[in-house]
Amino acid sequence: MTNLDEARALLREFPVVDGHNDLPWALREKAGYDLDRLDIAGHQHGHLHTDIPRLREGGVGAQYWSVYVPAEQPDPVAATLEQIDCVRQLLDRYQADLAPALTAADMEAARGEGRIASLMGAEGGHSIANSLGTLRGLYALGVRYMTLTHNSNVDWADSATDTPKANGLTAFGREVVREMNRLGMLVDLSHVAPSTMRDALDASTAPMVFSHSSARAVCDHPRNIPDDVLERLPANGGVAMVTFVPKFVLQAAVDWTAEADENMRAHGLHHLDTTAEAMKVHRAFEERTPRPIATVPVIADHLDHMREVAGIDHLGIGGDYDGTAFTPDGLSDVSGYPNLLAELLDRGWSKADLAKLTWQNSVRVLGAAEDVARDLRSKQAPSNATIESLDG
Repeated sequence: MTNLDEARALLREFPVVDGHNDLPWALREKAGYDLDRLDIAGHQHGHLHTDIPRLREGGVGAQYWSVYVPAEQPDPVAATLEQIDCVRQLLDRYQADLAPALTAADMEAARGEGRIASLMGAEGGHSIANSLGTLRGLYALGVRYMTLTHNSNVDWADSATDTPKANGLTAFGREVVREMNRLGMLVDLSHVAPSTMRDALDASTAPMVFSHSSARAVCDHPRNIPDDVLERLPANGGVAMVTFVPKFVLQAAVDWTAEADENMRAHGLHHLDTTAEAMKVHRAFEERTPRPIATVPVIADHLDHMREVAGIDHLGIGGDYDGTAFTPDGLSDVSGYPNLLAELLDRGWSKADLAKLTWQNSVRVLGAAEDVARDLRSKQAPSNATIESLDG
């Protein structure tokens, strides 16, 4: 039996819990939520990284669907509700394959049924508009983690990719973390500044997650996790879910992206501009300077390092499919997870190690957050704090 055969066999017993997939936003952008136009019951090669046949091929047993909206949305709360509605439409339409899940027990039940447990995560604290009542509303609608920031700061927390403002969490930010603990909503530290990571770890009584982040010691990108934070995960009980985005995991891709962005600015264009003129400039640059390609061993290098620092009990997977334009060779879409496991088997990871990586750690962390919430709810009422009362 080859390593790939072994990987597929293991995934039949302990499938992947993937921490972050942006299919709902891709469906909005590419099809205006028209599920007939992009029917994921069949292969959507060339349109999406994700569809049900490839989820099955990749051995995915649980998926956190990101209900992401850009921070610049005029009404991010309403847009987040539309994303939640999209996930609910998917669950209604594909009931034979996708199972709604709110708890760790739901995840196990779905695995027993052979369906893909479907959970939701809100990507960015802007989705609650500085309101703990809105946070509770998202939880009531099924959201089971919230990333504290996206690419820009919120009023109460600093992002990894913005100019520091709060130097971590403000008093209201700490109250957000505590209320998430009380609800049983996982605090997601992907995208946040290291100062925010450390403040959240100080404030939280429940395990936390990084839904899609890799190791900063392996690739020096601000989206990645510093070693001193990884070292704190065992005491917290949390899980860091490695991501596959090339410009976060491969140093040559980080450097190439910086050069490409500077080339855009030199032509008087914003580095995120996608107009025809901007794309012409970008394609010319890419022809002169080919894009570096990440590979499966690059992702395995991150996992090896994260295991060394945090331990096998604190690792998971969060591919960020349909949220990135480029993917590694061998991990081009959601069907690629067996290739990663085969690489790790080749490096000496045991089947018990891989079962923790794919399934057990991520299910455990949600269950542990539920346990903390039950205890806190018996002692604490919902918080009525406002950002004005704490930070004003």
